[in-house]
Amino acid sequence: MNSSTQSLYHRLGGETVLREFVNYLYDYMDTLPEVKTIRDMHAADLSHTRKAVFMFLSGMLGGPPLYVKEYGPPRLRRQHLRFSIGDNERDQWLLCAQKAVDRLDINSASGEELMSELSAMANHLRNQGDGVTMACGTSVAPCFAKSAVAK
Repeated sequence: MNSSTQSLYHRLGGETVLREFVNYLYDYMDTLPEVKTIRDMHAADLSHTRKAVFMFLSGMLGGPPLYVKEYGPPRLRRQHLRFSIGDNERDQWLLCAQKAVDRLDINSASGEELMSELSAMANHLRNQGDGVTMACGTSVAPCFAKSAVAK
């Protein structure tokens, strides 16, 4: 299989690199003072979050659909509705994600593609502020609950 037909999951380096990314992401969330707002939205122990996000991203990026196999459809937006997520919260999470991507030993094109996917997902999770709609697929980003399962 050549690189143009491989999933982003495989182009990134598969399970090893994805786990590394998720660990870096939540290490940054745990240590950066400028992301305190989103850190406070999470449990004190991030181990379940790390596991669930790894499993979700695996399927979303074209790897094994681990989250779906264990928990069923992700319903990502629904699971985040209990949190107030606006541009600030989205940007804090994306800051952690970008710092994590920057630490990975991957090519820049794959890093940019990963950040593009994560940015669309994070934008879709906003439920506060301008341009936010509650209907799936009617805001700027597509409905990731559907696309993650379909990939």
